[in-house]
Amino acid sequence: MKRAVPLRGNFAHLKAHDEQLVRLGLLAERYFTEDPNTSLLKLRQLAELLAQHVATRVGLFLSAEEAQYELIRRLQDQGILTREIAQLFGEVRRAGNAAAHTLAGDHRSALATLKITWQLGVWFHRSFADPAFQTGPFVPPMAPADDNDELHAELARLNTELATYRQAQHEVVQQLASINSRLREARDDQTFWEQVANEADEAKAALADQLAVLQAQSATQAKEKLAGFVTAANAAAAKLNLDETETRKLIDEHLRQAGWTVDSTRRRYANGARPEKGKNLAIAEWPTASGPADYVLFVGLQPMAAVEAKRRNIDVSAALQQAKRYSRDFTASDATSTQTDAATSGSPCRLPFAFATNGRPYLRQLATRSGVWFCDLRRPDNLGRALDGWYTPEGLSALLKRDEKRADTHLQSEPFTYGFSLRPYQQAAIQATESAIARGQREILLAMATGTGKTKTCIALIYRLLKTQRCRRVLFLVDRSALGEQAANAFKDTRMESLETFAEVFGIKELDAQSPDSDTAVHIATVQGMVQRVLYAGEDITPPAVDRYDCIVIDECHRGYLLDRELSDSELGFRSFDDYISKYRRVLDYFDATKIGLTATPALHTTQIFGAPIYSYGYREAVIDGYLVDHEPPIQIRTELSSSGIVWKAGERITVYDARRDETDLFTTPDDIKLEIEDFNRKVITEPFNRVVCEYLARELDPASRQKTLIFCATDAHADLVVALLKQAFHDHYASVDDDAVIKITGTADKPLQLIRRYRNERNPNVAVTVDLLTTGVDVPEICNLVFLRRVCSRILFEQMLGRATRPCDAVGKEAFRIFDAVRIYEALQNLTAMRPVVIYPAITFTQLATELATVPGDEERRLVRDQFIAKLQRKKRHLSEDAAGDFETRSGLSPEAFIRKLRGMPLADIAAWFAQCPDLGEILDRKNEEPGSPVFVSNHPDRLLGSPRGYGQAQRPEDYIKAFSEYINSHRNDIPALLTVLTRPRDLTRKQLRELVLELDQAGFSEATLAAAWREMTNQDIAARIVGYIRQAAIGDPLQPWEQRVDSALQKLLASRRWTTPQRQWLHRIGAQTRANLVVDRAAFDEPDLIFRREGGGFNRLDRLFDGQLAEILDTFTDTLWQPAA
Repeated sequence: MKRAVPLRGNFAHLKAHDEQLVRLGLLAERYFTEDPNTSLLKLRQLAELLAQHVATRVGLFLSAEEAQYELIRRLQDQGILTREIAQLFGEVRRAGNAAAHTLAGDHRSALATLKITWQLGVWFHRSFADPAFQTGPFVPPMAPADDNDELHAELARLNTELATYRQAQHEVVQQLASINSRLREARDDQTFWEQVANEADEAKAALADQLAVLQAQSATQAKEKLAGFVTAANAAAAKLNLDETETRKLIDEHLRQAGWTVDSTRRRYANGARPEKGKNLAIAEWPTASGPADYVLFVGLQPMAAVEAKRRNIDVSAALQQAKRYSRDFTASDATSTQTDAATSGSPCRLPFAFATNGRPYLRQLATRSGVWFCDLRRPDNLGRALDGWYTPEGLSALLKRDEKRADTHLQSEPFTYGFSLRPYQQAAIQATESAIARGQREILLAMATGTGKTKTCIALIYRLLKTQRCRRVLFLVDRSALGEQAANAFKDTRMESLETFAEVFGIKELDAQSPDSDTAVHIATVQGMVQRVLYAGEDITPPAVDRYDCIVIDECHRGYLLDRELSDSELGFRSFDDYISKYRRVLDYFDATKIGLTATPALHTTQIFGAPIYSYGYREAVIDGYLVDHEPPIQIRTELSSSGIVWKAGERITVYDARRDETDLFTTPDDIKLEIEDFNRKVITEPFNRVVCEYLARELDPASRQKTLIFCATDAHADLVVALLKQAFHDHYASVDDDAVIKITGTADKPLQLIRRYRNERNPNVAVTVDLLTTGVDVPEICNLVFLRRVCSRILFEQMLGRATRPCDAVGKEAFRIFDAVRIYEALQNLTAMRPVVIYPAITFTQLATELATVPGDEERRLVRDQFIAKLQRKKRHLSEDAAGDFETRSGLSPEAFIRKLRGMPLADIAAWFAQCPDLGEILDRKNEEPGSPVFVSNHPDRLLGSPRGYGQAQRPEDYIKAFSEYINSHRNDIPALLTVLTRPRDLTRKQLRELVLELDQAGFSEATLAAAWREMTNQDIAARIVGYIRQAAIGDPLQPWEQRVDSALQKLLASRRWTTPQRQWLHRIGAQTRANLVVDRAAFDEPDLIFRREGGGFNRLDRLFDGQLAEILDTFTDTLWQPAA
């Protein structure tokens, strides 16, 4: 019979989980002395088995053949492993791989890896067995006979710590002595070690079956138990305590990955390490006048930075001051370049940069205790900041060459003379951004309405930053490929200076490029692609360096950040930080770059990332300034079903569609069922409703027109239905229709990017039917009609949808765009607010919340979790299936409503005890509703059109709207100075006054487009009278007259009033054209850089000479003639 192996050592506590873990630990300790390479191999095997056990505990184990790299990444992505724990697993894996493939193991590496693996074992035991487990100090292995002094000194230190611990812990001295005695005896017992090795090999053969059994067990365990594991694992990770040697090993590896040659145990100043030409070295323990710097980084002979390395659990931001001190007191050697002082440009520091780190990965909420802290010491007002990694030698060299102060001065004098004209608000946005960058602001938000030229603004801004060398390389981030392709074309087509396009001046890389070249100035990428490269790089692929880009421009930055937020101080103690930060935010935090976000619809969560907008230019302002077109009052398509709902009486037979089986079934309704308009096309498939709407649209739309239409549907299947019905409706109305006139463009369509290009550039398709692929960012100016057949619950998304039609397009005669609302979306959006929800992370489960209510340590944390549980239950209670509601009431003894009232009134201490007794309550609430509680119904109820009134806000009819406008004008004619000017002295009206007046009217609910629609609907006359005409008609009874007709008449009278020279006549025609376009041409307009008067006529003074000094009088006469009553 085999003798039982006494399993002891640093890994003895793992016996409760798997004796194989202890065997591998013992063998790693055993081989340390004589064969460190084999010791590293055993440690890698131990870490692999440990990770597999983690996976089985949480039901995520797939196969014993899964690569360790993939398993660790998967566990981290699922929130099981924190970044710190994943980093330690990765370090053991790398050391083991080096030992296996290059025989690179030595005693120093083996000792550091042994201690890291020991910490992982302690973390595992605390996570899955005993959260309060207290381990003594690390028990060092026997020292080898022939190694260097540093290793012996490290082992001596560890033995001293162990002896100190023994003296302090008298009750365990006997036990430790007994263990050590048996280990000493075993070291020379060959039979013992052969038995351990044999048992390890036997256990390895049975490993797959054992792990499969554990996986099967965890798959059936309650969800709250799994949630408890995650909570315990996060708490255990927070207790990690690596010493300075282990931390140095991690820091060495991080520097190595960034391109530095480093070995803090060998490449030391005392060992003769010096800078060398052509090499990028991190030399340890470099002497300074105030003590040795932990590292000094050299690029060739040039000293670049001092680095202060602290233990893993020490605050790192404060350590930056120590690195600054070393930079001031740096002592050059004979081999050091003499350029050091010049590099600091007069700064008291002899090195230009300083770093501090404790090896922990960067966490935003724990910024002072994590990441790599960095400071540019060349200017005293530069602030330190936390980075997610190390600068590369190339990145530091490029930063050293950059003179930000000179670049900022250059930007202030850089003119806006490019191959395209920038509008005043675009120039203002660029200047505001450049000023913010000069102030050192690193998160910048620009809010500009859809269609106001954000892309052109970006191109000009990026060009200026690159030209003045304020930035070296820019990452242009988009959230979908179509926008990336659109941006790339803009960079390639936009001419900047000397007729050269942007792409001809600066190199760009497009979406298909994984990484930029050395000469790349702009890299266009999707957020999804960068997430893959930064967070999910392959095992042999190094993630991009943090210094790869020094500026990131994020287009449509409101998208993708909804789940971003920082944990509250209470939550930080018991929840994983990774749960609450999106992968998008991780990408932004990763690069040491200025982030510039652009959006038309800034939301609360957007401003929490980028701050408040430094410049805003809204849709209404753009409409008033004439850069965007307004929409007419929405046409509300009302049908019998949309007004009264779809109703089945109790006992009726109802058809239910099961999408999973692609089958329909019949069942009898036990109660009355009524579905309102918000459920149409989601919870119920109603072909009659969609047919009636499509028949109405066929009468209002012309598929052969150049004016295009965009229809928003609820689902992909709904889009297919609408395409078929609309084609049939067009065919019935027009006798024939091109099959390509109506096309579905969704993610499931064949080559959607190609379809988007066709929709933008070709005559057909004329009507695009989409779900959300065309909701943001895609520019098709010919869109003149928007049709809403779906509800949206986001005002931001709705405004983005409206933004698809706001761009002017003279080629198709677009003066305003129409909105067809078949689902009462305007009515639904009135109830939306910008208030932030209590449960900001909706993916959190009831199970996890219930577990936290029973386990969190304090009342503050418990109150926070209770509020989140209640808020989540308030939403869930309306969607509980019959079985789930019954189980909930049986288990809790209360209905959901009564339970919420009880939970609110219950003392916090009692809440913990109650949830501890009812651990399965969360599982009941987390059940997915897969039974016929939320079926997709099929309705064949007949439908018919009731009407298509327009939405005039509070007014029910166009007459009411016109009357309200007249009352407003007459009651405010003496309150608004510009209004009084329009009515009494129109010749004195300036463009600035007109803009202020139109804004005032807009805020009161009156716009030119809506007034024109109301007059057209009320009188059947299409009179484009412009806003001043509507005002004068309402106040003094001036007859409405088309604006172009009014201008042409006044111009003809002016031309006939005297003899004009040919140049004078030409300029009078131009004044008339500008008046038709801009309503008012005042004195200031002649010196506006973007208008023809300044561009081609030289401004007011030159043109005044052309008109013999009478230009002002001529303008007054022209304006007076405009508003003269008809003869």
